[in-house]
Amino acid sequence: MAPQGAGVPVGPDLSEADLRTRDCLVALRQEIGKAVVGQDGAVTGLVIALVAGGHTLLEGVPGVAKTLMVRTLATALDMQMARVQFTPDLMPADITGSLVWDAGTSTFEFRPGPVFTNLLLADEINRTPPKTQSALLEAMEEHQVSVDGTTHALDDPFMVVATQNPVEYEGTYPLPEAQLDRFLLKLELPLPGRDDEIKVLARHQGGFDPLSLGTVGITAVAGPEQILAARRAAAKVEVSAPVLAYIVDLVQATRRSPSLRLGVSPRGGTALLRTARVWAFLQGRGYVTPDDVKAMAVPTLAHRVGLRAEADLEGITARTVIEGLLAQVPVPR
Repeated sequence: MAPQGAGVPVGPDLSEADLRTRDCLVALRQEIGKAVVGQDGAVTGLVIALVAGGHTLLEGVPGVAKTLMVRTLATALDMQMARVQFTPDLMPADITGSLVWDAGTSTFEFRPGPVFTNLLLADEINRTPPKTQSALLEAMEEHQVSVDGTTHALDDPFMVVATQNPVEYEGTYPLPEAQLDRFLLKLELPLPGRDDEIKVLARHQGGFDPLSLGTVGITAVAGPEQILAARRAAAKVEVSAPVLAYIVDLVQATRRSPSLRLGVSPRGGTALLRTARVWAFLQGRGYVTPDDVKAMAVPTLAHRVGLRAEADLEGITARTVIEGLLAQVPVPR
């Protein structure tokens, strides 16, 4: 049993079996690191979303390894992957599938689209109009697709990893709020620092080819069985009443913020609970602390709020609002 905190009850440590599952996730992060340099936070976020059963939105300027990161994740996982390049002329049926006439049987036959996979890379999702973006809503929320009145279940695990350029770039369509809320995490990929960029150049000088991941020896270190086992283990991570109250206090504080026209919904609170549990699991603990909640607050909540126009004009961002609330809301001790 872990030692008791001052006022925040804690739960048991992880079992040996759960620790082995956790070690498998650590190996998955390390495998991705063979190809991706300087984006450790985003790599960890992808793993957290996968274990939590959610979806991820990666945002960054072109050339910061968004697509490479997802391709490497798929290579390091023994699971199916499909990629859709979102363009202005993409239609919803190009993602979900459609009915096709079969002359041999004189019937319409459903032809599954690329969404029927374990890992769907929605590349540059904000390059296509909202009508096509919304084709993913049912798949992301209910893990199923309805075509012509018939429901088709998706595989499990199933995760959408969407990439987008910053919304101020020309030729982009901002994602609707309902769609943004379906993403468990939004991860921003910054430009690399000087040391990391030197490492990137050194790898390319040494023969690294981002189009051929075999050049760095990336192999599958986990599969559906390990991911589902990790989900079961993370679901056992205990959350005390004071920590639950802390999550609610953070969520409700967003609804009172003068900088926000839209606060976090109850779905956002449950999302923060899920991600904090997985974060604690990755740290090797069977219980959640307030620091776990703090660690996951920005990537889980920032994309679920709406800034007031005057706050936007003043240069205030959703990230700075959430960070400010983390400094203001009392933390259970």
